[in-house]
Amino acid sequence: MAQQPDTNLTREVQTIRVVIRFWLRMIILLVFAAFGSIRFDQTLMLLLVMSTILSTVLAIFKREEPFGRAFNHWDEAIAYAALGCLLIAFSVHLPR
Repeated sequence: MAQQPDTNLTREVQTIRVVIRFWLRMIILLVFAAFGSIRFDQTLMLLLVMSTILSTVLAIFKREEPFGRAFNHWDEAIAYAALGCLLIAFSVHLPR
């Protein structure tokens, strides 16, 4: 019989899990963007948009609070969107 995940995790443990999940996903996104067939910044922007959408859908599906006491999928979505905005701001200065 499969065990259900523990839903009563402490805030610190849940936050650590979200931060680790975020950085692992960022490493994967950077690797995919580095080996993409189009420019790095365009590929990374597309992957960040898709990650933002995925995190938002997962947050809605899991019914997480947007401004909860611990990090959750909403915070991940905000982080991906913020990185996308930074990428847009700095892409003006990148050589083509």
